[in-house]
Amino acid sequence: MPLHTTALVLFSGGQDSATCLADALSKYQRVETLGFDYGQRHRVELDVRGTVLAKMRERFPDWAPRLGEDHVLTLAALAQLGGSSLTEEVAFAMQADGLPNTFVPGRNLLFLTLAGALAYRRGLQVIVTGVCETDFSGYPDCRDDTMKAMQLALSLGLERRLVIETPLMWIDKAETWAMAHRLGGEPLVELIVEETHTCYLGDRVHRQAWGYGCGECPACELRKKGWERYVATALPAGAGTTSTR
Repeated sequence: MPLHTTALVLFSGGQDSATCLADALSKYQRVETLGFDYGQRHRVELDVRGTVLAKMRERFPDWAPRLGEDHVLTLAALAQLGGSSLTEEVAFAMQADGLPNTFVPGRNLLFLTLAGALAYRRGLQVIVTGVCETDFSGYPDCRDDTMKAMQLALSLGLERRLVIETPLMWIDKAETWAMAHRLGGEPLVELIVEETHTCYLGDRVHRQAWGYGCGECPACELRKKGWERYVATALPAGAGTTSTR
């Protein structure tokens, strides 16, 4: 067991956050989850969160006692600011600053600030988030430097030493699938495929090999390519599976 024993996982209902949740449950004695309703165009990810959590408890009995309360906070101000294809009915495109219009300015900074406040109230020591610099669109609030700065700011501002943990920071989507397999074997991979949601268009109709989605938006394309690389290099089913304890 690590030095810290409790964690708060930023859990959106997607592949990355579900993998981070499994990682936290494999290490920490008490794990709570936090989601955000920020006026996103498609609320599917909010809808699937409860299903993923319930099936995580059901299928992984060793983890179930560690999985504590789930929290959802609202951030309507992000939608009011506008300008993002995640909060407005606009086509996906690149902006003049070189970032895709899926970037919601300040989103992760607000998420982490509120997570810090909740962790303070709930007595949780580690904040876990699925940001990474490997498979990402250049979002500045996903960078390792940003996470280090936020950890320092929260620890100083709350007068409590909080740790921001980023298990996916330096791995790509194929390695994220492989990480899920190491943590929970085929049952966890199957749960992530079937129940998590990534598609920017909120498509829960079209079932692909890697899960539900339109198959064409940037999020689906990233998940699809990662899945294909993972499958191409994966061990035979059941090989290399680790205990969920």
